Amino acid sequence: MDNLANIFREKKLKLTPQRIAVYKYLQSTNEHPSAETIYKALQPEYPTMSLATVYKALKTLVEVNLVQELNVGEGNFRYDGNVCPHSHIQCLNCGKVNDVEGICFTDLNDKVKDLTDYDIIANQIYFYGICSSCKQDAKEN
Repeated sequence: MDNLANIFREKKLKLTPQRIAVYKYLQSTNEHPSAETIYKALQPEYPTMSLATVYKALKTLVEVNLVQELNVGEGNFRYDGNVCPHSHIQCLNCGKVNDVEGICFTDLNDKVKDLTDYDIIANQIYFYGICSSCKQDAKEN
């Protein structure tokens, strides 16, 4: 929590209770929730917090690199409290998103740099498939 305060102080940003709540929520889950999911989860504890406030908090947390924004092609973003480089896999049936552990693509930036005249800043790699729950459901039906 001190790290959070230090980062906001360095960036000259106000550390609001709403930003703290959104950050803590993302740190407490391995899910990759949308802003709407976060909003609904925080509503009981923060009944006056609006969906717009959640979006603003997420935008700020992404800007200061405390949260990762994922575009998994659903028309809205998902968010990940784990900002260490890692890939994601999404179920094409239910939409669930999971982290892919144990594979590192950091050397991919150097390989791509050799193939283009771009300065490579980052990459995001997504995998798509059918999760075990959806496979099981398909077997049972």
